[in-house]
Amino acid sequence: MRVSCVAIALLALPVNPAAAQTAAGGPRIFISVDMEGIAGVVTGDQLSAQGFEYARFRELMTEEANAAIAAARAAGAGEIVVADSHGSMQNLLVERLPADVQIVRGSPRPLGMMQGIDASFAGVIFIGYHAGTTNPLGVRAHSFSSATLADLRLNGVSVTEGAWNAALAGHFGVPVLAVSGDEAAVREVSALVAGVETATVKWPIGFHAARTLTPQAARDVIAAAVRRGMERRTVIAPHRVKAPVEMEIRFKNYRPSEVLSWLPGVRRIDAHAVAFTAADMVEAYRFLEFVLTYQPGLEP
Repeated sequence: MRVSCVAIALLALPVNPAAAQTAAGGPRIFISVDMEGIAGVVTGDQLSAQGFEYARFRELMTEEANAAIAAARAAGAGEIVVADSHGSMQNLLVERLPADVQIVRGSPRPLGMMQGIDASFAGVIFIGYHAGTTNPLGVRAHSFSSATLADLRLNGVSVTEGAWNAALAGHFGVPVLAVSGDEAAVREVSALVAGVETATVKWPIGFHAARTLTPQAARDVIAAAVRRGMERRTVIAPHRVKAPVEMEIRFKNYRPSEVLSWLPGVRRIDAHAVAFTAADMVEAYRFLEFVLTYQPGLEP
């Protein structure tokens, strides 16, 4: 691949500076749904197609999303877009979602877990989120890639997927209204993202163990947090990071940082980490997705 092609691929999407618009009947809401933070999830047996409990936990993931959708609707939401944001991004049982929502699914995609977000939304909701890779307490704690990443930083601050995604929403002027997941996950997000309502559905015991709410109890807690967030959406400030954005990616192995440092604009800051200065969070997200996705043998 020529460097010029890489540069073109990383161009930031245009920003719509308009204030959030409302769909017929109410404000537009964006919901990003991960899986590690769903009530009852503790191991890979629930998280991948090879796991013996995956089919059942796809159903529970879908029902937690539905709890958030129903609560947002009851609080006045109009159009709702749901992004399937775990693994292959083909987990939600689409036939069990309400007929009037739209679903973003499949990967890779340039804005990953937040594909579809723009300035027309009035709020974002995170369901099933987990703690970051530097957190020793979270259930299945990792940051975007459990196999490869050891840390991810924005302007010198270590961030989780939740805080990273909140910063992208903030780029478009959209606040994060609520987040659900294990106790470690919601604490990490609320520590960086001011004003977000939280729904704790389980309490970590270890990387593969937790004390957890039952599915219905978790849905009730999620619905309550979403209702609170919807009620406060006009006073919750978007989570913005200063641009240009200095991002650092730390790998568990040394070779990715070595090879990435050959690209113009990428700086190797030590044996395991690189830095990249992005114009804004859109460019930062696209760069991260390129790093995590590209390989010469990609097909078709």
